[in-house]
Amino acid sequence: MSKQLTDGSDLSDCRIPLVKEPLLPDQAERLAPSFKALGDPVRLRLLSLIASHEGGQVCVCDLTESFDLAAPTISHHLKVLKDYGLVTSQRRGTWIYYTATAATLDLLSTVLSTREVTTA
Repeated sequence: MSKQLTDGSDLSDCRIPLVKEPLLPDQAERLAPSFKALGDPVRLRLLSLIASHEGGQVCVCDLTESFDLAAPTISHHLKVLKDYGLVTSQRRGTWIYYTATAATLDLLSTVLSTREVTTA
């Protein structure tokens, strides 16, 4: 079973804000791992650095300098973000560039939204 929310599964039933109706058990099962992945401060900060980077992509070499952690530790956290569909990566020569996955972030933010969401 894929860890990613955006793996082609029908997620329309998860696109409802918590303030509108409570999650069903299977919806919570599908959403919880992505929120858990963001529960680590390093991963949350990595995602924010990637998502806010100019141009929407950032080289791993630019991420490691923002932390007082060994490169393998940063790589582990990036792998977790990638495994849960929060980021994608692209190798360019010896470097890997990361991009935040808009579809996953949109889904998670919709669930946490306090605004009424209209579905088309």
